[in-house]
Amino acid sequence: MRVLLCDDHELFREGLELVLGQLEADVELVGVGDAEAALARVGEDDDLDLVLLDIELPGLDGFEALARLRRDHPAVPVVMLSGSERPEHVRAALDGGASGFIPKSIRSSVLLSALRLVLSGGVYVPPLVLDDAPRTTREPAIAELSPRQLKVLRLLARGLTNKEISGVLGIAPGTVKSHVVHIYEILDVTNRTEAAMRMRELGIEE
Repeated sequence: MRVLLCDDHELFREGLELVLGQLEADVELVGVGDAEAALARVGEDDDLDLVLLDIELPGLDGFEALARLRRDHPAVPVVMLSGSERPEHVRAALDGGASGFIPKSIRSSVLLSALRLVLSGGVYVPPLVLDDAPRTTREPAIAELSPRQLKVLRLLARGLTNKEISGVLGIAPGTVKSHVVHIYEILDVTNRTEAAMRMRELGIEE
């Protein structure tokens, strides 16, 4: 797996490389210090699996770089990094097409879980945004969840992919996907992170 990290602090890049070694055994981190170098590298490298992009960069900032990456390389997932935890920055990143927003204050274990979610096709939304969002008036009808859907939800909350859930439960991947769609509808959420948080809010045991 090849990951491009764009951050102007070399010490941070070196520290993150150690953490990413826990993601997969064969992770290769490519580090650059500014957005222009990141854009050039993505244009040259067809094997990148993920881009980690700091917001505060010299010259072209992270939001501008994100817009260009989404326009020119829409298939490469981009996760924004920042020392800021301002909700408006998080929303701007997600609205701009980022696959997640990770504050630099995050614990390494949460960082790894967030990146696994993104690599499995999900979007990581930090709790600070979910907590700040207006509550919907519709309460999730937990009684609508079937026993099988509850099992899928618990496995989903542990970070398993649809394929892994399929193997654990012995059901087809398409069936898992259908269950996940219905779970989202019942819990009134849009992604795995929100579903896991809502499950815990409702006191559903893992």
